[in-house]
Amino acid sequence: MIETILSIVLVIVVIGVLYYIFKQATTLIINAVVGLILLFLINHFQVMELIGGTDLPITWANIIICALGGVIGIVLLILLNLAGITL
Repeated sequence: MIETILSIVLVIVVIGVLYYIFKQATTLIINAVVGLILLFLINHFQVMELIGGTDLPITWANIIICALGGVIGIVLLILLNLAGITL
């Protein structure tokens, strides 16, 4: 009897932990996709030339920053580019 109750509690805890992990992973994936799309759109529409900078090069470093940072990563890359620092 006690084993059944412990098993049910354990299953509920595992389901709760998995739900939390998948919820966070979904948010990170969406943020990464939005960051990569913004990197492409900024280069495609030459937005950086409009604000006085050069195009953001699509390098592995920039792709990783956009994938991990999302929109904040793009803003960081834009600010670094305007300051004359390219990755």
